[in-house]
Amino acid sequence: MKINTALGILAGKAVQFILKKLGRGSTLPGKIALKFDNNILDHLAKDYEIIIVTGTNGKTLTTALTVGILQEAFGEITTNTSGANMITGITSTFLSAKKNKTGKQIAVLEIDEASLPKITSFLKPSLFVFTNIFRDQMDRYGEIYSTYQMIVDGAAKAPQATVLLNGDSPLFNSIKVINPTKYYGFKTEETEPSLVHYNTEGVLCPNCQHILQYKLKTYANLGKYICLNCGFKRPQLDYCLTDLIDVTNDTSRFSIDGQDYKINVGGLYNIYNALAAVSVAQHLEVASNLIKAGFEKSRAVFGRQETFKLGKTSCSLILIKNPVGASQALETLALAPYPFTLTVLLNANYADGIDTSWIWDAHFERITDLAIPQIFASGVRHSEMARRLRVTGYDERKITEVSNLKTVMNLIENQEDCEHAYILATYTAMLEFRELLAQQHAVGKEMK
Repeated sequence: MKINTALGILAGKAVQFILKKLGRGSTLPGKIALKFDNNILDHLAKDYEIIIVTGTNGKTLTTALTVGILQEAFGEITTNTSGANMITGITSTFLSAKKNKTGKQIAVLEIDEASLPKITSFLKPSLFVFTNIFRDQMDRYGEIYSTYQMIVDGAAKAPQATVLLNGDSPLFNSIKVINPTKYYGFKTEETEPSLVHYNTEGVLCPNCQHILQYKLKTYANLGKYICLNCGFKRPQLDYCLTDLIDVTNDTSRFSIDGQDYKINVGGLYNIYNALAAVSVAQHLEVASNLIKAGFEKSRAVFGRQETFKLGKTSCSLILIKNPVGASQALETLALAPYPFTLTVLLNANYADGIDTSWIWDAHFERITDLAIPQIFASGVRHSEMARRLRVTGYDERKITEVSNLKTVMNLIENQEDCEHAYILATYTAMLEFRELLAQQHAVGKEMK
């Protein structure tokens, strides 16, 4: 081992030890270790079989579900539990990794799309999972086609690694990938081909530029697509969701390749995350009973339908960051069998994307159909969020702008005549709100 590598590991672990004593997590250990050796990941990860999960939405939950399954099959799994998915966070993850007593060292890592080409310069995964690509943080990622090129370029640095792609996304069938590929997707009831909503992105045929039609629609541009002009269509699926048994606001039951499963997270969009996790497990030849055992222990993680109590109010915190994700979160709220207050926290920091115009493409009009007695708009851009909510037609007298997150938390804690609350929050707002919750011991502290 080189002296700078050894010093980097020593310094990183020392900082990690101190932070742990203080009850805090951070990407700081990784930052410090990388100051000593830019290539330190080469050493830290050299003995691992590595699975990388990337894409716009669903990385954190897909990773958590995959880890839950693989722990049943293989024991200790190294992972970045709270979504610290850039190079500093990944380095911190390996600095704190515990050795698997079975001898098989496996890491399941979620990686930011733009960071993937940099990460795969140091790590050599055996498997990639591509969840989806939707318009997200245009100032950071650009259009969906450039984002997809980023992750294709990242995977190409490990050309022997298999890529598991969401076969229901036309984008993932638009350009040649040099890696071996397998596809997962929905194989439920089909209809005659028809168009999706006119405001849906990513539905142009990559061969002839005609608009794709769908024999099966799930959400956004996902489903069984076909171009009636040139014949471009969804590839053959290797792993199939064959039945949606029951989808609620906090649980989902479904069948994959004939096996019934349940996860303790609600909403249609999260079933795609479960399907991706099962696809990984089946690729690794994990038995279905171990998959079920992993799912039985599944829970919402780090702001992804994370539940907690504030006083007598039962709360759920959901990360939103782009039009598709926000719209699907609202569809999940619509499944709740009880009234609830709604809080929307909108920030515009670098990690959120400084352009907040995306909120006008999210289907917030859905709130007018729901039993919501009160709405709180907060975050750095609380005025803009309140304006967006007023435009929906919801009674503006029931919309309250709040500039301070602690005040929001107190309002939720002391709300009357409603026992439930949903909080939708952009990334940095979610982190700030979780910090306040952690100070009250409503949630546990996790790495930021």
